[in-house]
Amino acid sequence: MMDFAQEVHDSLAKLRVPEPRISGTLVRLVGLTLETRGIMAPLGACCEVLGKGGHRVEAEVVGFNDKTLYLMPFTDPVGVGPGDRVRVISNSAQVRLGNGLLGRVVDGRGQPLDGLPMPELPDQLSLLGRPLNPMERGPIDSILDVGVKAINSVLTIGRGQRIGLVAGSGVGKSVLLGMLTRFTKADVVVIGLIGERGREVQAFIAESLGPEGLAKSVVIAAPANVSPVLRLKATHMTHVVAEYFRDQGKNVLMLCDSLTRVAHAQREIGLAIGEPPTAKGYPPSVFALLPNLIERGGVGRHGHGSITSIYTVLAEGDDASDPIVDIARASLDGQVMLSRRLADQAHYPAIDLNGSISRVMQILVNPDDMRQANKFRRLWSVYQQNADLVQVGAYEAGTNSELDEAIRLRDSMVTFLRQDMHVGEDYEVTREQLRQLLS
Repeated sequence: MMDFAQEVHDSLAKLRVPEPRISGTLVRLVGLTLETRGIMAPLGACCEVLGKGGHRVEAEVVGFNDKTLYLMPFTDPVGVGPGDRVRVISNSAQVRLGNGLLGRVVDGRGQPLDGLPMPELPDQLSLLGRPLNPMERGPIDSILDVGVKAINSVLTIGRGQRIGLVAGSGVGKSVLLGMLTRFTKADVVVIGLIGERGREVQAFIAESLGPEGLAKSVVIAAPANVSPVLRLKATHMTHVVAEYFRDQGKNVLMLCDSLTRVAHAQREIGLAIGEPPTAKGYPPSVFALLPNLIERGGVGRHGHGSITSIYTVLAEGDDASDPIVDIARASLDGQVMLSRRLADQAHYPAIDLNGSISRVMQILVNPDDMRQANKFRRLWSVYQQNADLVQVGAYEAGTNSELDEAIRLRDSMVTFLRQDMHVGEDYEVTREQLRQLLS
């Protein structure tokens, strides 16, 4: 009988789940990743490496292979070495949230960057947020006044829409983003400055936001010189802060500059842990990450609150078929294309109507306004297609009545689309100006 009892005890002992190991040993540094053994932690867990000289480096679990965990440090891992102890700080990425974030500038971990004390934040949520059932989402049925004539008139967007600003470098994406920040009628503005130059963070806050704009904004900054895992954390932080205020019933404007730099951060992580590169070196995880991020915006449950998302997308080398541009175009509810040719002509904002579209405009505006917008776009496009003929004098007036009208209205259309970066334009005033121009 005792032998049988002992046999049962031994069998149960084999089935018993082992206690999780919360400390291990650093065994290797390869590229951007640290490898550790003897520790059990899930993906996304936060760990700390304790160097022998008292040096401490925080890192996140980004992958594993059998009993080896791959960690990516938040800072430069100088001072750590083989055999150093690694311990788990937390098994999941959590972030503290509250109204105290308004008017503040923080990093991807929620730590202040503005020199002010840590705000009181009563709530705590997962950095990855909570996915919404698509059947519970409210419809996009109200117009959002963004204060930019070219968008209000012919690319009208709605509350809860997701839009991309697509352009090469140096054609005015940041300036247009600043205009949208100042002029858009929203309860809260959440701004993620991801992977951009460090000097642009302070310049954006001082010049584009100003004290009045900052008061209703939350800025999450992770410039290009920080770890790719911190840049990704800042991206998720941007989205979870926007979700937090949306769930309070507020209309949130979320600006993410830029989606391409987010893809670059995920590419660095993916390649570091051995993912195979695909188009332009991007691993498959990039093409899974971006749609998941974009889907976190939109109208809240049953129409309560909304997140209008605006992402800047860098078309590297002005290549409109760049894989990140392609996936953004497929996932977003429209795009605003910026043209280097227009920027070279000092036409600002350099919005090119050819290729720009708002996919929900037809359900937001009345049929007359839609016809006028389409007519304006058609006249703009027909002139662009025949600009060389007109400029060299090879076009004979009367050959094409639509082109004749486009030539007659050309100067008025250019004037209409241009706008001073410090002056906002009301939606209704803009619509009336468009009616007068086309009449």
